[in-house]
Amino acid sequence: MKITKNSVVTLKYKLTDAQGEFIEETEEPVEYLHGGYDGIFPRVEAALEGQEKGFKTSMQLEPQDAFGEYDAEQVRVEARSKFPEPLEVGMRFEGVPEDEEEDSEILTITDLTDETVVLDANHPLAGIALRFSAEVLDVREATAEELEHGHVHGEHDHHHHDHDHDDDDEPHLH
Repeated sequence: MKITKNSVVTLKYKLTDAQGEFIEETEEPVEYLHGGYDGIFPRVEAALEGQEKGFKTSMQLEPQDAFGEYDAEQVRVEARSKFPEPLEVGMRFEGVPEDEEEDSEILTITDLTDETVVLDANHPLAGIALRFSAEVLDVREATAEELEHGHVHGEHDHHHHDHDHDDDDEPHLH
């Protein structure tokens, strides 16, 4: 079966930066709903369109094709007293959005002083060109329920989330 709109694709992938430094790879295969549902990067989806089980691809993703450009306005400084100790660089917090319509953002501590905490709401991979390698393990038709919900349900679906919170640390390919 070919990968077309509304097919469910099972794949394994590996992500490195443009210099080949390892970032992450799938421990277990991941599934996504193909056809513009934001299940995977659009450039990857375009490369997989019309392919079949066994297809392998490797491509360079510029920041705009992956996690976006780095936005300096996404960085803010807060008083250290607002946060629970102990704090260290690299810790991540769920931030409260200023507008209730928006999803909460994940903030990463990028710098600390005795008085202040520097928080960055950019995705950790924002501004980075990536190399994405993938192999298609399976292709099937989506169920009516999956189409209605706009994402995959099934044995590999560890992260069923209703879009207002995301309490697992598994990477999502958005």
